Amino acid sequence: MARNAKKALEELSHRGPHEVLHGDLALVGLPGIVCTPRSGRGLPAVAFGHGWLQSPRRYAGLLRHLASWGIVAAAPGTQRGPLASHRMLAADLRTALDICTGVRLGDGQLSVDDRKLAVAGHALGGGSAVLAAADDPRVRAVGTFAVTETMPSALAAAHRVTAPGLHLTGGKDLLAPSVANAEPIAAAWGGPVQLRTLPKASHLGFTEGRHWTELVLHGKAEYRTQRTARALLTAFLLRHLDGDGRWGALLDSDVSGATIDEARTRSAALTA
Repeated sequence: MARNAKKALEELSHRGPHEVLHGDLALVGLPGIVCTPRSGRGLPAVAFGHGWLQSPRRYAGLLRHLASWGIVAAAPGTQRGPLASHRMLAADLRTALDICTGVRLGDGQLSVDDRKLAVAGHALGGGSAVLAAADDPRVRAVGTFAVTETMPSALAAAHRVTAPGLHLTGGKDLLAPSVANAEPIAAAWGGPVQLRTLPKASHLGFTEGRHWTELVLHGKAEYRTQRTARALLTAFLLRHLDGDGRWGALLDSDVSGATIDEARTRSAALTA
């Protein structure tokens, strides 16, 4: 049992106990990547949506991290152009969940429980995750990083999402400021929700490695942002998909670099 939020953050920012396998979703008809524990039955799974113009490989460390903690993590590599369809990316997130539950993964020593499914994403991938959750009753949790409004509207869809939501926003994000994106989405959320601000995070701080879009978008990969986001999302998914309550202190408390927006948080159920 993690005794306090600081200890929980430290533990969950490191790799978990599972050996991780990597796979290509294209082998089953959907471009993208998937990371899984080597083995396990009845595992939880999350489908992760990339940001605008980003590759799913810019989140490979996050996917590996989740898999190391026993969560199957799949990221579609579709809708990567400048005119990406948010509706289609949402559909691809649901397809990724179908693959996780319906296709044999790994070497046959693991399976996913269709009652333990989540969606998450960065920027437009976060908005698309909200769209996916609104239309898929299987989704039990939703996580977003620097979420942006979409077409159709993620804000309108948020009213229909009753699954718990965790929204992380960057205090230095000039492309998706919280006041115009995460805050109204959290306020409209149909279920328990928590909004956190990472004061020093930029828009691309949640991504990994170098990419040409750093020339046209705001920010760059930030280790501290990634570390904090990984720990919080891992705690959130373990709690709501796998019933693992060891990380309640982290979900219920401010930690250095990630403060809770109390005005837009209805989080009692997040740590129950």
